[in-house]
Amino acid sequence: MRISLNWLRELVDVTISPEELAETLTMAGFEVEEIEDRRQWADGVVLGKIVAIEQHPNADKLRVCQVDVGKAEALNIVCGAPNARADIYVAVAVVGTFLSTIDLKIKPAKLRGVPSEGMICSLAELGLLKESAGIHIFELENPELGSDIRPLLGLDDVILDLTATANRADALSMVGVAREVAALTGASLRIPEVNNVAIDGKASPNLAVEISELQGCPIYIGTEISGVKIAPSPAWLQQRLQAAGVRPINNVVDITNYILLEWGQPLHAFDRDRLQSFTGTSDINIGVRFAKPGESFKTLDGQNRNLQAQNLLITASDKPVALAGVMGGEDTEVHEGTENLVLEAAIFDQATIRRSARAQGLRSEASIRYERGVNQAALTTACDRAISLILELAGGAATVQKTASSGENLSWSRSLELRLDRVNSVLGQLKRGATGGSAYLEPEEVKNILTALGCEVAATEKERVLAITVPAYRYRDLEREIDLIEEVARLHGYDNFCDTLPSETEPGYLSPEYAQIRNVRSAFRAAGLTELMHYSLVKTEGDNQVVLANPLFVEYSALRTEMLSGLIDAFQYNLEQGSGALNGFEVGRIFWKEGDAKKEADAVAGIIGGDPTVWKWQQGGRDRPLTWFEAKGVLESVFQQLGLAVEYAGDSSNGRLHPGRTAALSLNGKQLGVFGQLHPQLQQEKGLPEQVYVFQLDLAVLLDELGRSSNATRKFAGYSSFPASDRDIAFFAPIEVPVVEMQSAMKRAAGSLLDSVELFDEYRGDNVPAGQRSLAFRLNYRSGDRTLSETDVEPAQQKVRDILVEKFGVSLRS
Repeated sequence: MRISLNWLRELVDVTISPEELAETLTMAGFEVEEIEDRRQWADGVVLGKIVAIEQHPNADKLRVCQVDVGKAEALNIVCGAPNARADIYVAVAVVGTFLSTIDLKIKPAKLRGVPSEGMICSLAELGLLKESAGIHIFELENPELGSDIRPLLGLDDVILDLTATANRADALSMVGVAREVAALTGASLRIPEVNNVAIDGKASPNLAVEISELQGCPIYIGTEISGVKIAPSPAWLQQRLQAAGVRPINNVVDITNYILLEWGQPLHAFDRDRLQSFTGTSDINIGVRFAKPGESFKTLDGQNRNLQAQNLLITASDKPVALAGVMGGEDTEVHEGTENLVLEAAIFDQATIRRSARAQGLRSEASIRYERGVNQAALTTACDRAISLILELAGGAATVQKTASSGENLSWSRSLELRLDRVNSVLGQLKRGATGGSAYLEPEEVKNILTALGCEVAATEKERVLAITVPAYRYRDLEREIDLIEEVARLHGYDNFCDTLPSETEPGYLSPEYAQIRNVRSAFRAAGLTELMHYSLVKTEGDNQVVLANPLFVEYSALRTEMLSGLIDAFQYNLEQGSGALNGFEVGRIFWKEGDAKKEADAVAGIIGGDPTVWKWQQGGRDRPLTWFEAKGVLESVFQQLGLAVEYAGDSSNGRLHPGRTAALSLNGKQLGVFGQLHPQLQQEKGLPEQVYVFQLDLAVLLDELGRSSNATRKFAGYSSFPASDRDIAFFAPIEVPVVEMQSAMKRAAGSLLDSVELFDEYRGDNVPAGQRSLAFRLNYRSGDRTLSETDVEPAQQKVRDILVEKFGVSLRS
């Protein structure tokens, strides 16, 4: 929020410099991001009067002005502004003045042969506007020529750009900041006094207020003001709004914005006659409800809004006229011809306004304050002050006021107990220095700090325990004892407490599970895959998805049930951008529903594809598709590095994968995941290369196996120095029998002498029985303590033959 120092000084006696004030606020938790010293913008610019003007002899668009700036002789100034004329008061930058906003120093000059002794300024040249059609003309009576123009334009001010934390909604108002400055500096506070406004005709039936959503709007005040005259706001009001970064519009709208800045209470003014015309009735019935399906209306920014169910609306005769707490409607806005008003002052629920604004992608100054929470206790005060200013600056009379509320107590007060020993235990010792005194905060110091914050402090029957009554404007963020302790530390100054390290420190370490996850990531990266990261949020597509109640966008309305879709889309995007094939993996979480129960699990998934060759000249410039075995080899290299023996079995349950080139992976009998080639139909739809492979593994199963004692520490086994003895075996086997099952059976049957089993040939075709295939394996026998003889190998080889015939019904060929 932009804080005008001149405005702040009307509310609190600030005597310190802007730089000191900025440092004080920053150390108290309100970061001052910028100090805008407007006094430098027009330093040396004075008030002058054009006493005579004539055409420039050598230029059609220039004129020569005689300007009186209170000196013995008038200044001769050449001016090109089309609105320059005699007998007007203007801002004059005399010779030697530096205009910092346009980086120009005024020097004596000759323009087309005529000397010029200064410059008549526009508001743009003084930094108040981006563009100006001509010089600025002052409407003054008997002014002092040669006087400083900065007080006339509000340029004798300093602006502090202050950022408040999300829990300090009170700091989004000048009154709230003034309270904070008074507490920090001990200065006197002057809150604007508001007199009760006399309102006639309270029983008039022409205005009614009914709230159907009391949780979203606990209180609503509607006030009818008749006979107003819309006009520009006075200079003081426009200058305060401009200093806060708000564009002046007219007196009524400017007053609602002024109250927003002063009290942090959003208000909205409706044109009563337009409400009647819009609803087609002479009686105005104001309501508060949520939007219905298909409703829409145009907001003040000219946008036609399609309303959603979470949008809270202000209605007139059940027709939407405003997005409650966010923005009013264009059809009922105050305009130059407005004569009668309905002024809205209301409290809206924080979460309701946050959802409503987010659903429309719209944030306003009003919604920002409602989302953080406004001070309910100051609602009537802000409303009365707004009415008083409207009657003063726009005329008219307040004729009717109607209030609807939930009937709850709106005093918003809270009492807390504060243990002084707990304060010192949490905050620690003080840096008393040479001043001496207690090493800890004294009870009187704690009382003074909390009293300065507006709290009521009283003793209790318990020793060293205080009863603290929280003021209404701090009701939302002072909820517990620790909040009070934080306030004590903040106002006393964090830098005034001693720096104390923990008595015992321990070196950090990774948990076994996280260390294993690091190993998994490292293994996949070592295999040449790039680690990816996607949002867990996706579109709503399946019945078993976990759907968000309040999504940011339709594209992010549910949680992902699998990770392959994101990887496929990323692969496609990289190809479309000309970045080539994306071979990557991702470790993330998936979510799903089983009935009414919501489940989640960690998974690791990846995608592999594209031409594996580095130099395409080897294939005459043509891409070579990645084979199934090459992709499988990438995955197996990861398992080998992790020391895992993963088994593969045919699988056709996943409709997005090729039914004949998909394998289900298992680890020690537990289902690990799936690996396979994308279905050709999906590959064509996405415009992907001929062969792309994906995998998704259950990370919990992977980590469970890695956490076993056998895998926790790798053991080195020396290579045998004795020669191996090879045996080949060939047979006809049914096609449906997986090779991996036969390999496992052969290893179990042969025992410890069998070092490895490799399939080196497969044949289907002539001379092979129908429904079968010819397979040839090479079995490698080796011992670590001797050279194997035929008597050692043959019994083991015979066991292999027997298990193949007995278990799989193969027909041996050799």
